Amino acid sequence: MAIRVLYVDGVGPFGGASRSLFEALRALPEGSVEKYFLAVEGTVMPYYRQVARDVVAMPGLTRFDNSRYGYYRGARWLVVLREVAHLPWTLIGLWTARRRWRHAIDLVHVNEVTEILPAVFAKKLLRAPLVVHVRSLQRVDEGSWRCRFMTWLLGRYADAIISIDENVRSTLPRDLTVDVIHNSFTPRVAAKPDPALLSKLESLRPGSLKVGFVGNLHRSKGVFELVEATKLARNANRDIEVLMVGGATRPERGLRAWLLKRLGLWQDAQADVSAAVEASGLGDAIHFLGHTPDIQRIYERIDVLCFPSHFDAPGRPVFEAAFSSVPSIVAVTNPRRDTLVPGETGLAVPGKDVRALADALMYCADQREEVRRMGANARELARRNFVPQSNAAVLLALYQRVLSGSRVCVAKSAVADPLEP
Repeated sequence: MAIRVLYVDGVGPFGGASRSLFEALRALPEGSVEKYFLAVEGTVMPYYRQVARDVVAMPGLTRFDNSRYGYYRGARWLVVLREVAHLPWTLIGLWTARRRWRHAIDLVHVNEVTEILPAVFAKKLLRAPLVVHVRSLQRVDEGSWRCRFMTWLLGRYADAIISIDENVRSTLPRDLTVDVIHNSFTPRVAAKPDPALLSKLESLRPGSLKVGFVGNLHRSKGVFELVEATKLARNANRDIEVLMVGGATRPERGLRAWLLKRLGLWQDAQADVSAAVEASGLGDAIHFLGHTPDIQRIYERIDVLCFPSHFDAPGRPVFEAAFSSVPSIVAVTNPRRDTLVPGETGLAVPGKDVRALADALMYCADQREEVRRMGANARELARRNFVPQSNAAVLLALYQRVLSGSRVCVAKSAVADPLEP
């Protein structure tokens, strides 16, 4: 009999977290799980509806953000007003889910810990166990009431906690039982390629080091450090081209945009980084490709991926690119071997360090054979940790474990690390 799971997701735009959930659910054995969704309306919905039995879509869900980047401080306390404004929609969504599925849900699975509050309410209303996915690095501060509150919520209400990798696991209290289930990716090119994208890819210079950046054009993603590092490398006579894939986090205009920008809660980084490229004379070196569903075609054309995020952890593009034998340059101070092995699957640099990032770019430009070797190793690591079918099997075993009442962690089958000496 299929396990009936309610998935709670409070982010409307289709991004890394929703893509990861979609990949996992699509890979579950047929007939093993019936999928219901309480989610925010947005570009994510066409994907969720592909796998859903039923959906309740709302304009917003109340969140509680204690992640390392998004925790409330300074002007960010104003974000709480948004969460209060979303509370009526949250209650309506929960009541609708209870009325429609009260006797149909076996388990609640929240896609990110930031939606812990509606997930706890869903657990109580539907009288079902709760699985909490933690996809972002959490703030670690024993003196903070917010950290203590989050730890209490997880310990009190979560029947299972999933961390996407060891980097995220290291930011959760050690006394919590946490399963590590990696995100997944299925490499596939679009059946009908975008002619404009093909034209841009075909115009790249033969012999240049082609560096990919994949993500929203946001200061926190390190895009400005990448522009400066590219300028240094070009001034040192390295032929480097950067393909920036992504756009602004959301369009804002008028008084709302001005107010949010003044408060530091929004930035028109796309316009700012474009201006920085032009001011640096890098118009022929940095190419803006915008958003594209055909990301695999780009991974197949680049030599190295650059992930200079301020979040101090490898992101989803690192293992996505690895499936195409592309190594990564990652801004991370304490890389974990399940995502990045420095010198073997890529290079680690300090965050916000333009000089170190430029040195890494120049190393890759000069040592093409090393780039290929690290790319081959990255592919092996990706095949070990990020294949959808194997990770979906672990997720299904976790569901079965939770329903049986056990708290013993589910582990992957023992596989020798191909990168271990």
